[in-house]
Amino acid sequence: MSSLNEHYDVVIVGGAMMGSSAAWWLSREPGFDGSVLVIERDPSYEHSSTSATNSCVRQQFSNEVNIRVSQFTAEFIRTFPSWFDGADVPELATDYFGYLYLATDTAFADVLYANQQLQASWGAATRILDRDELATSFPFYNLDDIVCGSHNPRNEGYFDGGTMFDTFRTQARHNGVTYHRGVVTEIDRRDGRVAGVVLDSGGRIACDTVVNAAGPRAAQVARMAGLELPVEPRKRFTYVFRAAEPLDRPLPLTIDPSGVHVRSDGDAYMAGCGPDIDHAVEPDDLAMDADLWEEKVWPVLAHRIPAFERIKVVNRWAGHYAFNTLDQNAVIGPHPELDGFVLLNGFSGHGLQQAPAMGRGVAEWISYGEFRSIDLSPLGVERIIAGQPFAESAVI
Repeated sequence: MSSLNEHYDVVIVGGAMMGSSAAWWLSREPGFDGSVLVIERDPSYEHSSTSATNSCVRQQFSNEVNIRVSQFTAEFIRTFPSWFDGADVPELATDYFGYLYLATDTAFADVLYANQQLQASWGAATRILDRDELATSFPFYNLDDIVCGSHNPRNEGYFDGGTMFDTFRTQARHNGVTYHRGVVTEIDRRDGRVAGVVLDSGGRIACDTVVNAAGPRAAQVARMAGLELPVEPRKRFTYVFRAAEPLDRPLPLTIDPSGVHVRSDGDAYMAGCGPDIDHAVEPDDLAMDADLWEEKVWPVLAHRIPAFERIKVVNRWAGHYAFNTLDQNAVIGPHPELDGFVLLNGFSGHGLQQAPAMGRGVAEWISYGEFRSIDLSPLGVERIIAGQPFAESAVI
């Protein structure tokens, strides 16, 4: 504790992608000149959701806010070094193979058509391809059960999220943000507002604002403040494999109607899915499901892409979604029941791609009491309290 001050203007609980994004944006926000402390339980981030991410970005959402958030991410990626005031920051590598949603029935096809119209109205390059057009563009698919697909080949696909995260963290420190290894065990409340935090070391830090950026542990941190938050750890599995018969062109991130998704990954391929029974797990439970590959993932891949009948897994891992059980959308902004408690939670698998806009939004709210760049208020906790979901049909 000797290296820490007794008071910080802002304490951020969680230093992975979201927490570090918020810290960096605060450190460069003209309307904020306070001090920032980031508390992180594991500075190696080995088991964080950030480390387990598949690191992709898409604009194929069904509501304006999520579309605009990802469009900002695409622009942020394109201009990445220019945001860091002359620091030696690298360009971000990308592989924009696009996302491809496949529909097996007219009901989901209608959803894709409606989403495409909204996305196009905001400038996205999404296109609806019928079965013949899919066969021409991607002849390796088995399309016997497919009605149509929705594909956006522009600014959708892989980006180097690891370098983005490292840069947020490094540049936040450069700008004066303090990072501390520790665990928050209590949040002080006094007269209806945040007064500080207690650490596992027993030390107490006074502060005016606490940002909950605890990922899968978000509900635990909220309960420390006497609040409920419907965010829980849900396990997701990733498999990297090589094919005996590689495809002759890049594979879009293909969302199969089964729930399995697969894409190009350099000279290999990456597939992922959730468990058949999707339930909350402990935040440190990263055990693999030994049967999922053989019983679900491989059969789906071989059915959809016959060339994937002969494939070999070369890596696999489990990670967590910070899963918002109400509507699988982010929860961001101040909590009306506790002044100074700010939420940055519940991204349900969209976190890495939404981090630039969401970190900026939190910095704007703390600095000015409003979202200035993109109105993120539809993602506020008020809808959670009212039990009114913010609908988003394009959830993976």
